[in-house]
Amino acid sequence: MSHDTYELKAETRERVGKGSSRELRRNGLIPAVIYGDKQAPLSIAVSTKDVTQRIHAGGFKTTVATIDVNGEKIKVLPKDYQLDPVRDFTMHVDFLRVSGDTHVVVEVPVHFVNEEKSPGIKAGGVLNIVRHAVELHVLAGNIPEFITADLAGLKVGDGIHISNVKLPKGTSPVIADRDFTIATIAVPAAGVKEEEVTEASE
Repeated sequence: MSHDTYELKAETRERVGKGSSRELRRNGLIPAVIYGDKQAPLSIAVSTKDVTQRIHAGGFKTTVATIDVNGEKIKVLPKDYQLDPVRDFTMHVDFLRVSGDTHVVVEVPVHFVNEEKSPGIKAGGVLNIVRHAVELHVLAGNIPEFITADLAGLKVGDGIHISNVKLPKGTSPVIADRDFTIATIAVPAAGVKEEEVTEASE
């Protein structure tokens, strides 16, 4: 399942705007907002260090967290964050308020396995990744850390589609109108070795 949950401490922000945001950042805090679940948005400030560590650890936008706002524990899913384009520090974070039965849309990475069991790759074919991640409808409490695409048995010219990937229960792709391609085994520019293609097709 998804990454371990974690908790962030936060305080409410009385003032919002550029001036107060700059002041927060000088004090090692990031302005953030918690929204959703039919409640009014809540402006908060969280530790720059804690949030930056979580972003760099990976899985930030697929891990449900708890934010302790002055003693009130709120379950959230990070939905977006802004980085300073020049200095690469976190400027702002949006958190979506969730409960166990909240449906959310998340982008989940694709892990490719069994390259060594693909006759196409053995023959010199190249794994052409069309989608490194797939947008899924999932329950907030059931977000997969990644989905697995199995390359075993694929020959040159074969593709792997979303229908070939086993998704967790209650999970469905956002693109529902077609069986979209995740990756293909492509012919490299130099072509594949003749004898290996023959072996692979036997």
